[in-house]
Amino acid sequence: MPPQTVEDSLAIRHETLDRLANVVVTVVPLALLGLAVFLAWGNSLHWQDLVVLAISYLLTVVGITVGYHRLFTHRSFKTGRALRALFAVLGSAAVEGPVIEWVATHRKHHRFSDVAGDPHSPHTEQGVGWRGAIRGLFHAHVGWMFRGVDRANPQRYAKDLLADPILRVVDRMFLLWVVVGLAFPFGLGVALTGSIVGGLTGLLWGGAVRILFLHHATFSINSLCHFFGRRRFPTGDQSRNLAWLALPTFGEAWHNNHHAFPTSAHHGLTRWQLDPGGWLIDALERLGLAWDVVRIAPSAQLAKLNSTPS
Repeated sequence: MPPQTVEDSLAIRHETLDRLANVVVTVVPLALLGLAVFLAWGNSLHWQDLVVLAISYLLTVVGITVGYHRLFTHRSFKTGRALRALFAVLGSAAVEGPVIEWVATHRKHHRFSDVAGDPHSPHTEQGVGWRGAIRGLFHAHVGWMFRGVDRANPQRYAKDLLADPILRVVDRMFLLWVVVGLAFPFGLGVALTGSIVGGLTGLLWGGAVRILFLHHATFSINSLCHFFGRRRFPTGDQSRNLAWLALPTFGEAWHNNHHAFPTSAHHGLTRWQLDPGGWLIDALERLGLAWDVVRIAPSAQLAKLNSTPS
């Protein structure tokens, strides 16, 4: 693996402001979860709130897993300009960062997976023993977001997206999509209940609680799926499959499979490895909305099983 160079990382222009924004996005939803639990305990949780939560979660988890990850990062399938824009907007509404920055950082993760240069490995520079393990898991889960040195340089890792005028526009309008992603559950709550109060509780559950659940589900791929679970394929890193996390992450938790075959549109490679993200891509293909879907032949999987780590 070549060593990391200065061109691999992105210099943050306003690092203090960036860190403050990450603190707000990380801490505020956690605090509002306490409010949501308090209201639910007081019988103020209604079926409409759960509907808003479910729909908001499904839309944004699709944006991250199918859009940001499988479409833009790994080019696992192709689709038209309108759907590309929609996936980028839905991913932006997940509040995990603008699409080009997210893609660049994830590609850097694959280039330096679990060695020096990986933006969010739990196994580098964190010490040994149980204290080192805890520090590593914290760093991989959220800590890396507060260190500018861990950001990837889009000029090195996302030139294809920088050359796409639609994605550049979506990327620049990131804050607008965040606001739209919060306005949607408010509007849906109003529509379902006919009241502003219903809109506010919809915003609480479909906004703050949804952001919290989705963030920690996807952040767990960086932390838990490089520490716990089964390693079916030899990959040369510590990526692992974590079955119980597969459904809430839309199949992303078949992470060892993904590192073995990064361009595969399906992360679940057996019948029992549930992969809603892959199912959605299949449905889009049947509708003629997706094409050039990358699938891994059984012979290639068998060859990988019998290979040595690369």
